[in-house]
Amino acid sequence: MAEKILIVDDDIDSLKLIGLMLQRQGYEVTAASNGTQAIARATAERPDLIILDVMMPDLDGYEICRRLRANPTTQPIPIIMFTAKTLIDDKVQGFEAGADDYLAKPTHPAELASRVKALLMRSAAQRRTAADGGSLIAFLGAKGGVGTSTLAANIAASMQQKAPTVLADIRPGQGSLGLSLNAPRAVGMMNLLGRPPAEINTRVVEAELATHPSGLKLLLSSARPKDNLLNVNVDSAVATLKTLRGMARHGVLDLGSGLTRLNARLMREVDQVVVVAEPNRVTLNMAREMVGELEGLGLGRGRANVVIVNRTPSQVHVPWQEAEQLLGHEILALVTPAPELSAQAAEAGTPMVLFQPTSIVATQMTKLAEELAARGSALAANA
Repeated sequence: MAEKILIVDDDIDSLKLIGLMLQRQGYEVTAASNGTQAIARATAERPDLIILDVMMPDLDGYEICRRLRANPTTQPIPIIMFTAKTLIDDKVQGFEAGADDYLAKPTHPAELASRVKALLMRSAAQRRTAADGGSLIAFLGAKGGVGTSTLAANIAASMQQKAPTVLADIRPGQGSLGLSLNAPRAVGMMNLLGRPPAEINTRVVEAELATHPSGLKLLLSSARPKDNLLNVNVDSAVATLKTLRGMARHGVLDLGSGLTRLNARLMREVDQVVVVAEPNRVTLNMAREMVGELEGLGLGRGRANVVIVNRTPSQVHVPWQEAEQLLGHEILALVTPAPELSAQAAEAGTPMVLFQPTSIVATQMTKLAEELAARGSALAANA
């Protein structure tokens, strides 16, 4: 079935010209000549894309766009603003209203066709991802300094090699992932947490993503200490996670250490939690308490996992079987420390699984990523 495009313009000649060009490209075309009609048709017909003029006799294009984005029925429809208004402020206003792209009149038909094709392809990919049911995996340290962020980054990089993945750093004022992945100025998570939850959607989140050379998408917090003092809008964080679920096959979340008020609320949104610990009695006892709290929040067996990063000196190292008894929970994986490799990879801005993929630690983390992905699929199948 041909994809349907709604053209909104009060200029009849423009409607005919654009409509004819798109029909020749194989698209089904419907039209509206004013804002009220455009909103009614978009709601009733659910087109695959809307081409929207700004200057209209009743509602201008900005207001039409805002109303379409506020309606859950029409919110996901991609919108191209196509107008003679070419000032930078006009474009900014268009994007703030919710447009996905902005083209100035007049434009070459080939450029319009290419923009339409690209936006339709991206929209279709996002729908497929949402239909597949993207999974969210949270990494939570039993205490600070156990390697939670390093593990989260490497698991995300490993998953990215097989399916689209987003790595999100949800640690305002403590965001080290941007520094270790050579994206120090990216603060997309901070921008989202400062928005009202109703404004957070796929387009808004996409604008805040940074991209690692590996293709891994990054949603990063700042490392500015003062940001740790900000009053985080928990509802905005929840809205961000809900949006991420539909944007990638995997969302890997670095929640830092400890079960904060924010982390406890986000547990309702995730599919799995990885509690990161070391094999010593102090940290294992802290991990046991944390797993108990997670189970109380509804993350029972199969959803709460414990991974041990073996940084503990051998003289105080608790053996695997004894550690499981102390935890009252199985250990999903043991990761061998590689401090020199970790430092080299961080200096290069590359996760270890990509920097030296044949190393022992990279192999261990790759297998862990595969296990987490398999568990996520099993949980989805049983849901």
